[in-house]
Amino acid sequence: MPNDPMPDWVLTRRRAVGDQIRAARLSHKLSQEKLGELVGLDRKTVNRIEQGAYATLLDHLILIAQALDVPLSELVQ
Repeated sequence: MPNDPMPDWVLTRRRAVGDQIRAARLSHKLSQEKLGELVGLDRKTVNRIEQGAYATLLDHLILIAQALDVPLSELVQ
């Protein structure tokens, strides 16, 4: 049921992934805008991903991991 709200644990997990992305981005001294440029997303979308407010595509996560030079598994652990 796509219109059903996500369980709380999914939203919590999404925020944790966003925290991992933010930490990796900051350790590479990149702004949200620069990361967005590297992966083809706008700054607002990068912000939403980091906040856990956006259910991003797996493709975006793969591109983000590549841009940050970290294994995808590190972002989603």
